[in-house]
Amino acid sequence: MSRISPLSADTLPDEARVVFDEMKRYGPFGNLVGAMAHRPVILKHLFGMLLDLRNEAAVPRRALELALVTVSKLNECIYCVSHHAPMLEVSGLSAEGIARLPDVEDHPELDEVDKMVVRYAQAVTTRANRMKDAEVTNLRAHFTDAQIVELTWRIALCGAFNRFNDSLQLTLEDGVEEYPSPT
Repeated sequence: MSRISPLSADTLPDEARVVFDEMKRYGPFGNLVGAMAHRPVILKHLFGMLLDLRNEAAVPRRALELALVTVSKLNECIYCVSHHAPMLEVSGLSAEGIARLPDVEDHPELDEVDKMVVRYAQAVTTRANRMKDAEVTNLRAHFTDAQIVELTWRIALCGAFNRFNDSLQLTLEDGVEEYPSPT
């Protein structure tokens, strides 16, 4: 059970309500959005930025979802993995391929760029202060500096979302299946 009761859109000031409603297009994140709605300024700016980034689509969706699922699996955030794993399936990975993440060695569904993204997400998440220059330099063969900045920001932000969701024990929304499914 969530430690914070999610708010509904009708309780918010107009600016925050617009973002709240727009987030429905982003995905079924109602409990997260509703929890953040307790501070409309956070909702407006944080999710407003995410909506803008999604509209610009500067980073390929597959790369972004690989990074987000990797971070969320490393941090064991069931809420985020459960929301992003299906988006990664839409981007071409099977459930078995997702289950293997973040292990990329001999991964039959990942190309070299995919593996580079997963390794980069691991580095930013687990050893940001000990990364080698080459880990960023290697990305430049496939991504612009602007894309690397966004990818890094989204990886770091995902870690913050993982902590927020787990600290407040946000529950999955109706219709969102827990990933991996409990056995």
